[in-house]
This record gives sequence, C-alpha cells and structure tokens, in this order.
Amino acid sequence: MPEHRVGTPEKFEAARQELLAEEKELTRRGDELARKRRELPWVPVDKDYTFETEGGTKSLRDLFDGRSQLLVYHFMFGPPYEAGCPVCSSIADTLDPNAVHLKARDVTLICSSRAPVDKLLAYRERMGWSFDWVCAGGGDFHRDLGFTYSEDELKPFIEGGIPPTVSQMAQACGTDVLQYVTEGPGLSAYALSDGTVYRTYVTTARGLEPAMAYYGLLDRTPMGRHEEGEDTHWLRRHDEYVG
Repeated sequence: MPEHRVGTPEKFEAARQELLAEEKELTRRGDELARKRRELPWVPVDKDYTFETEGGTKSLRDLFDGRSQLLVYHFMFGPPYEAGCPVCSSIADTLDPNAVHLKARDVTLICSSRAPVDKLLAYRERMGWSFDWVCAGGGDFHRDLGFTYSEDELKPFIEGGIPPTVSQMAQACGTDVLQYVTEGPGLSAYALSDGTVYRTYVTTARGLEPAMAYYGLLDRTPMGRHEEGEDTHWLRRHDEYVG
C-alpha cells in the first residue's frame, strides 16, 4: 500500500463535502449526456441481417422478442477462438443478471459473436450465464458497425508492435494475435417502431465501462484501478481466479 496523507475526521469530512459537490456535478452532466444520447437521430436498418440462434435462424427484428427496444453486446468470440475474450466475459458477468430488469423496461438484451452458435452456447454453460447469445458469423452485422477488421486494416497495428496484454488475451482465447484483434467489442441499441428497425446508438472502448461494474467500484477504493505499469492484464474469467 503506498504512503498517503493522513488527516483528522474533520479534515476528511470537509474534503469529502468538496468532492461530493463535484460528484453531483458529474451526475448532472451524465444526465445531460444521457438526454443527448436519446436524442440522436434514428437510422433505419435496411440490410437483412440474419443470425443463428439456439432457436434457429432469426432476423434482427426477431431478436427483439416481442419488445420495442434491443441492446446488443458485441462479444469478442471469433470463429477460431476456443474461448471467449476474458474482458468481454467480465462484461457479460455484469450484463447477465441485468437482463431480467431490462426486460421489465421493454428492453431485450442479447450478446452477438461470430463464432458458431454451438461454441457460444457451450461457453455460456461453462460461465453460468443465461442471456440469449446469437451467431452473426455469416453476415456483416459486426463489420458494418466497425467491430470486425480486415487483415489490411490491422497491418499498421500488427507491425507497430504487439502490447503484451494483447498477446496475453489472444493466448487466453486459444488463438493468435491477428485472429484475436480481428474482433472488436461494442454495444449497439435499436428501436422497433411501426414495423421498422432503427439503430439508435453505438459505442465501444471506454464507452463500455458502464457494463464493467468492477471499475466503478475500484475507482472508490484506496488504490483505485492500480493498472499503471502492468505488463499483463489482471482480469481473468470468473472461474479462473485463484484464491
């Protein structure tokens, strides 16, 4: 544990009140951004995407499952992977128990990957999840949103030197670096109105942090995320932690 300044309860309370004012301002700013997010223009989805599911082939409209809103987490699990990405798996740990609450607000939550559906369902069983998981491997669903990359697009990244954490994650997925980074994570949102499917929101990278609950909790601990200078990522699948 690093050294840190120590103060009296009075000094702590005064500093905490100052911080609380900033936290409240951040909350209000978050509410404003949420409003602007909802006000983004809706884009009609004209392409006929199809997905392989536990219940057979389905369209994007079918995935709403009788509700008017759909959230899709684009889970990094490519065709050659032997297991899902550990980081995406940590996100799925947060998504899974929330699916039932989202249903209560007219939102269907699913995950989509490009690996064969049988491989996805077997991994879901291993992880103990219950959300619907679909295979988009035969179409352009992930590609059209910028969550799948070609070898030419990845060439500058590969030639620029591979970060140790990327090699670590590729190995954990049972594939090579190129096949690992061909996939990308993301979240996309859709509305079904008068029979038309609209895309309403897309995000990736740190835009996914609301689904990474552990970071919000770590940000409130004495040492925070404490990731600076680490050559390997601390995240593991939940059945791989020791102790």
